[in-house]
Amino acid sequence: MKILVVDDASTVRMYHRGILEDAGFTVDEAVNGVEALEKALESTFDLYVVDINMPKMDGYQFLNQLRTESIDQAPALMVSTEAEPSDLAKAYTAGANAYLVKPIRPAHLKDLLQLLAEED
Repeated sequence: MKILVVDDASTVRMYHRGILEDAGFTVDEAVNGVEALEKALESTFDLYVVDINMPKMDGYQFLNQLRTESIDQAPALMVSTEAEPSDLAKAYTAGANAYLVKPIRPAHLKDLLQLLAEED
């Protein structure tokens, strides 16, 4: 199973990569929504782990374009420090399948991604 981790913070990408590779996933990375869209057009991913606040193109815009332009309908988990109900609603409207607030516990991330993978 191949996952694209989209986050502008290298430490967060490395953290998620470590958890996901330990769980047996293949991981690729993107630093913002623009790079993530380019990768989605070039390759197929089974899941996306997407941050909200990024330069050039944020997570909402990335998921919206991914979905509305029918580039990919693979499940997407949005992760953010934003925890207001309006943030969750905006994420789901953009095309997220699940939402977690940072910091994320490794076991919780693995379990949720396994559930999302089973839904696909």
